Amino acid sequence: MSFRDELAELNPDALFANGFDEAYIGFTEKLWGGLPVAVYSRRKCIEVLMRGGMSDEEAEEFFEFNVAGAYVGRFTPLFLVDRCDD
Repeated sequence: MSFRDELAELNPDALFANGFDEAYIGFTEKLWGGLPVAVYSRRKCIEVLMRGGMSDEEAEEFFEFNVAGAYVGRFTPLFLVDRCDD
């Protein structure tokens, strides 16, 4: 069973960050008493963008504005800032 299928069983309305499957690290168990949402590693998302040809600075800027900053409803994915990212 794929991670998308696993989460869809718990929350059929869960949204995913397309193009960042390898950065997926799990899902929340509860979100303020609601349904779980997908969780991605911020660091791994930026690494995916850099492999696509962006510099570190370009990838971070693109990620912040276009990925993490893209609120698309209550089931928008979350992006974890690992301790090693600060």
